[in-house]
Amino acid sequence: MTTVNDIVSRFEEFSPKWLAEKGDPIGLQLGDLNQEVHKMMVTLDVRPETVQEAISQDVDFIFAHHPAMFHPLYSFDLSVPQNKMYAKLIENHISVYAAHTNLDSAQGGMNDWLADKLGLQGSEPLLGPFEEKTYKLAVFVPVNNAAHLRQGLAAAGAGQLGNYSNCSFSVQGKGRFLPGKNSDPYIGKVDQPEVAAEEKVEVVFPAKYENQVLAAMYANHPYEKIVFDLYQIEDSGVKYGMGRVGDLVKPVKLKDFVAQCKEAFQIPALRVVSSELQQNIQRVAVLGGSGAKFYTDALAKNADVYVTGDVSYHTAHDMLASGLNVVDPGHHFEWVCQPELQNLFTKWSKENEWAVDVIATTINTDPFTFM
Repeated sequence: MTTVNDIVSRFEEFSPKWLAEKGDPIGLQLGDLNQEVHKMMVTLDVRPETVQEAISQDVDFIFAHHPAMFHPLYSFDLSVPQNKMYAKLIENHISVYAAHTNLDSAQGGMNDWLADKLGLQGSEPLLGPFEEKTYKLAVFVPVNNAAHLRQGLAAAGAGQLGNYSNCSFSVQGKGRFLPGKNSDPYIGKVDQPEVAAEEKVEVVFPAKYENQVLAAMYANHPYEKIVFDLYQIEDSGVKYGMGRVGDLVKPVKLKDFVAQCKEAFQIPALRVVSSELQQNIQRVAVLGGSGAKFYTDALAKNADVYVTGDVSYHTAHDMLASGLNVVDPGHHFEWVCQPELQNLFTKWSKENEWAVDVIATTINTDPFTFM
């Protein structure tokens, strides 16, 4: 049996909740984490038409980028279309989970998918970056118990370095101690000095695994009192941040780049802020959703052009005056997450032997029509 919790727990390893902006209503929105899942649907938006699609497809679980519930619900008046949609979800036992700004900041997440669509090379976070804390655990254990301890720590998430797992370092030495009157020593006798052959095992792990790694240490260590060191490693964690900035393989005219954006995001038209469409551009910043207020960050990263949605009139004037070219494909260009999320969950389903069918919505939820 595969539950909603099984699926989101794996996702949160990839895109942890702590990456989300303060106040962003991510996570379980409706339903039950313990609900069994046979079929899930990924979507950019949770709208009445996508809910109806989920019902017709016998979906148990909807995974969305945009939260279905951005604001607290104070009245459940079913004459309100949004409330009626919630009722439909509950009535059909469909759970809903949202990953918004945490997916925007995740490595290999939303903004990396957008950067890939634009063909950016050597991209890095536009905002920040900020760094996940990394810890090193050094624990002393009897030599004969070291292998068992290392296995337990690795199973808890320690020792992952890039594409390598089960990484650790060991050195052997002698541990000295005197068991006290009320002790129950694994090695030695009460009131008799003891010298034991011990191994110092060192592993690193991200801060999010601290509790489970320490729990694994206690569960897999034979000593009554464990001696260990735990400390943060400076400037060694994974770097996160919203948006991306990188370079095209070669300079292109802005006019041609605009055409590339239309093709990449499969849109018939978009808005451009520029005083010269024939100029050459190469360095590109991109931020999914409504990123207009961060245009000064694009300038600071020496971007020639900034791709983001929902640019307002007065902000566009400020962008123009600053000399920054801007391409606004609309908020909906984040739809690129749908096939990417489907691929991710399908991959994880095979790896974890989930009996879950993963589909993507076929409905275009862009509220705007270009005429």
